[in-house]
Amino acid sequence: MRNLPNDSAISVATAAAAASSSAYPSSITPPPGERRASDDRTKSKSNSPQATQFTPYHELSPEEQAAQDLENEAAVAQAQASIDIDSGSDVASVSDAGYETDSLRSAASTSLSSSVRDFAFENGRRYHKFREGAYNFPNDDSEQEREDMKHAMMVNLCQKLHFAPIGDNPGNILDIGTGTGIWAIEMGDLYPSANVLGIDLSPIQPEWVPPNVKFMVDDVESPWLRPPNHFDYIHGRHTVMAIRDWPKLMRQVLTHLKPGGWFELQEIHHFPQCHDGSMPPNHPVAEYWSLIDQGLAAVGINFKAVLEMADMMREAGFVNVTTRIFHVPIGVWPKNKVLKMVGMYWREILLMGAEPIALGPLTRGLKWSREEVEVHLVAVRKAYMDAWVHSHMPLHIICAQKPE
Repeated sequence: MRNLPNDSAISVATAAAAASSSAYPSSITPPPGERRASDDRTKSKSNSPQATQFTPYHELSPEEQAAQDLENEAAVAQAQASIDIDSGSDVASVSDAGYETDSLRSAASTSLSSSVRDFAFENGRRYHKFREGAYNFPNDDSEQEREDMKHAMMVNLCQKLHFAPIGDNPGNILDIGTGTGIWAIEMGDLYPSANVLGIDLSPIQPEWVPPNVKFMVDDVESPWLRPPNHFDYIHGRHTVMAIRDWPKLMRQVLTHLKPGGWFELQEIHHFPQCHDGSMPPNHPVAEYWSLIDQGLAAVGINFKAVLEMADMMREAGFVNVTTRIFHVPIGVWPKNKVLKMVGMYWREILLMGAEPIALGPLTRGLKWSREEVEVHLVAVRKAYMDAWVHSHMPLHIICAQKPE
């Protein structure tokens, strides 16, 4: 496929960081003696829950480390089955104020063409300019911070960056919808042998990245610039709200994977559920997500596609398709400390995202005014803090292999 001028994939210029690589994601404290390569790239602070509330792992005693390992294992097990409820959390919600987290602050490269570097503004929020309107959500600083919080939440919940069995020395890796690029950067640190490419509609990734990581501004639903049979592993996360034609994308992924290569999607089904029935159907949070579904459907997005992805992979020709489901708690109701922290993260992410998630679907899709959206969100934000509701959202980890 040929490179098209202007309205095609534009490479984000990056400067290679000289830091050493590490086998530990930035959201998990590494053992004694280890140091993350990303530490020097993530110095700025923000007012959001910290990635690890507790004493760093390497500062714990052996007995405390063993206890933390058990807590992590229990969190992973409960998240895939039934989460134990902390009865004390029903009395009042725990305040999230005062916590901080490292957050990547990204800058667009001056080598980008103006058509890609420019941004569009709508309802007081900033959106991508390249292929304007293809993605219905903002890309400004507040949204970037929320994306990095989602990454920390995911790594603390899953305790790993990926589930596909890609081996110790993967080659070409593609991250579709890379966002701030934090997953791609940590994969580059984790696998020095890999060449990691992250693509997104927005040029919001950092300039200082590992030497084996690159970013491009591109639309994954357009013809791909890399040749067939090129990638060993293709990864996508939090893309369900963005893709219009999933079967077409599945076919493109299959074409561009090497025989035996792996495709992995990590997608949350954004409809709150309860194992104990504590969230009634008319709860403001449940009604909010129903409206988002209606608004996205009006602009051509299948918000329920998560439930169909495994079947779509099989229909496209993938084999060895597996699905693993984690329950992501909303709020601090879990008894397990790790899941309590994950729930605090996820609730904060949803609260921060209440407006940016709603504006596009409700104003573009349902033709609401911004004022109508803001009035509606008052009750939604308040309802997220209902301590008596033990809600969660299912996270689907779907892996599939291209036939040999």
